[in-house]
Amino acid sequence: MTQREWAEKDYYADLGVSKSASHDEIKKAYRKLARENHPDKNPGNKAAEDKFKRVSEAYSVVGDEDKRREYDELRSALSGGFRFPGTGTGAGAGGMGGMGGRNFDFDVSDLFGGGFGGAGGSTGAGTGGLGDFLGGFVNRGAASGRPKARRGADVETEITLDFREAAQGVTIPLQLTNPSPCTNCNGSGAAPGTHPVTCTTCNGSGFTKEQKGAFAFSAPCPDCGGQGTRIEHPCPECDGTGVTTRRRTITVRVPAGVVDGQKVRLAGQGEAGLRGRPAGDLFVTVHVRPDEVFTRSGNDLEVTVPVSFGELALGGTITVPTLGDKIRVRVPAGTADGRTLRVRGRGIPKRNGTPGDLLVTVRVKVPKNLDDNATSALRSYVEAERASGFNPREDWAGAK
Repeated sequence: MTQREWAEKDYYADLGVSKSASHDEIKKAYRKLARENHPDKNPGNKAAEDKFKRVSEAYSVVGDEDKRREYDELRSALSGGFRFPGTGTGAGAGGMGGMGGRNFDFDVSDLFGGGFGGAGGSTGAGTGGLGDFLGGFVNRGAASGRPKARRGADVETEITLDFREAAQGVTIPLQLTNPSPCTNCNGSGAAPGTHPVTCTTCNGSGFTKEQKGAFAFSAPCPDCGGQGTRIEHPCPECDGTGVTTRRRTITVRVPAGVVDGQKVRLAGQGEAGLRGRPAGDLFVTVHVRPDEVFTRSGNDLEVTVPVSFGELALGGTITVPTLGDKIRVRVPAGTADGRTLRVRGRGIPKRNGTPGDLLVTVRVKVPKNLDDNATSALRSYVEAERASGFNPREDWAGAK
């Protein structure tokens, strides 16, 4: 892929959104297209796989605020009259004007930091480090040294856990189908038994320079694509990219106390970078199923326990469930219905490892049917209660 071809890619069109689309609109469009074209849903469908790679690459740029801003600035500069070396004048009136007669050393490698695709010339879905391409566009002088290593694209997925798994933490296997290091060449792109060689055109720098009047242009080397090395014998499995799409299983450790909607980041578990470059990250969004017994408030675990009137009036000890073993909780005599009792250290672990508390709310459960003995005893109690002068509505505002 040439410089012009890459720079003129329309990521907004790939996602089917306008240039003025909001971040939420871009994210929604990406998720819809990625879901429709995911390799798992379209096995053997090359067109869907290519579309999946294109939308992943597009979202890695315009889905990131900083990268999107730099990408927009680059496209604006191109539309304003800037030309790549060998395509005409170095800058149009709307592009690099206002510099007078100064000798300005403008370096195209500042625009593209890491160069372009590998030996096969393809950026693929591993072009997650496009911020490296665009990062030096504003207010930077000539570049020096080797191109920056381009990391692979970040990957997002989702899992659903039970409430208690999320509260206590869990380790689960997760299957992914995405660009991964080629197992045949170990990600180098070179056929087994061979190695990439230093590019003789750029002497391993990844850049070539050309003087255009008052401007010095530095561009990714056309022979090695800005890599600094060339592959003379490409790996037959990955066509020299070092990346193949395959299914793999990884182990995800979800920390204790994760909340619904929280993301867990696994560094280096995203899409592989081209020809051994660093991989992107994997972001796992965790969804939590409601529990029929527990709810939570921050790191406090909440549970409502049904009790009898006698247990509240006379006091006693009740059995209460926790995330582990059941415990015994003392109910003081005269406890009001709906009171919450706090049990220290029986809640959900915090980030520092210390647990929150267990909040036990007691609620009176009224019996629907009483036998003769229970009815007689209750009537005797009601008479004794009246005789003692107790009036449950004595302090009630509605009785005034």
